[in-house]
Amino acid sequence: MDQLKIFTGRAHPELAAEICSVLGVSLGQSEIFKFTNDNSFVKINESVRDADVFVVQPSCQPVNDGLVELLIMIDALKRASVRRLTAVTTYFPYGRSDKKDQPRIAITARLVADLLQVAGVDRILALDLHSPQIQGFFFRSGRSFNRCANFSRLFFYKTAA
Repeated sequence: MDQLKIFTGRAHPELAAEICSVLGVSLGQSEIFKFTNDNSFVKINESVRDADVFVVQPSCQPVNDGLVELLIMIDALKRASVRRLTAVTTYFPYGRSDKKDQPRIAITARLVADLLQVAGVDRILALDLHSPQIQGFFFRSGRSFNRCANFSRLFFYKTAA
């Protein structure tokens, strides 16, 4: 039987708790803090071996801190032998930087997609990508991002009921 686990970063633990409440699962146990030199630390405090894990980390301010924390959580979970890992975010970080419209600038949305994939995420669930072309930044096969709109409608419908 597939084991579903949901973890959260520090960006919005209330959202993760609400999702867990709707789904009837408990929130995964982890330890997250910053050292005095501003480096982040993440430790997963329970077994996640062969589990289907979702990490809820909305892209709210400060975006850079949340993104790095998400990347560290993904790495920690992958090293703990999860079966499949999905990052759940409200909007895709740096989604507005999805094209090279000036000389000597980065396509930051592509960089974020690469960082998430290298860290080990299997799927991304973003409720707002800003642009459909961001789907093309991911090289792993998976479900269409268009399904996210249906998920968000279902989630908000269930929480409003």
